[in-house]
Amino acid sequence: MGGKAAVRPPVSVQRDSSETVQSDAVIEFIPPLRLFARSLCKNPVEADDLVQETLLRAIENIHLYKPGTNLRAWLFTIMRNRFYSNCIKQAREKPGSKDCVASIPVGIVDTQYWHLRMSEMVRAINDLPVHFRETFVAVVILGVSYLDAAEMFDCDIGTIKSRIYRARATLASATQ
Repeated sequence: MGGKAAVRPPVSVQRDSSETVQSDAVIEFIPPLRLFARSLCKNPVEADDLVQETLLRAIENIHLYKPGTNLRAWLFTIMRNRFYSNCIKQAREKPGSKDCVASIPVGIVDTQYWHLRMSEMVRAINDLPVHFRETFVAVVILGVSYLDAAEMFDCDIGTIKSRIYRARATLASATQ
């Protein structure tokens, strides 16, 4: 049975007679969700699992989403909460297990300068404290606005700006 897989039409979830949430709206956030998951998990397989869990949780709780509010912030909040729940669960199940935010072993195959600098930056980002790293990835790498990030991480906009400033300062000193 070869060939292409059948293309599914967009799935809609009927909320009431006037409101329908299209899966297309959620699908556009999968790439940024994957990037954010990789910044949290550092293991591509665990990151993909986290994205899947996030999307499943979003579908299960779509009735809780308020139309007109920030869908991106809602999805990222679900992801962050799933990540922390998984970390707590891992710690409870296996004492002494690997840290849920363990560093990726970065190998330098090529000796070119740019490759070395990129590896240093990846290491430096991975070494940031979790609250700095998740804020930095969301705002700087994914392009989330300060206001949306403040909503996503449930803190003041000044806290977001402070975290970004401190993350950048830490990265600058770590990569000099």
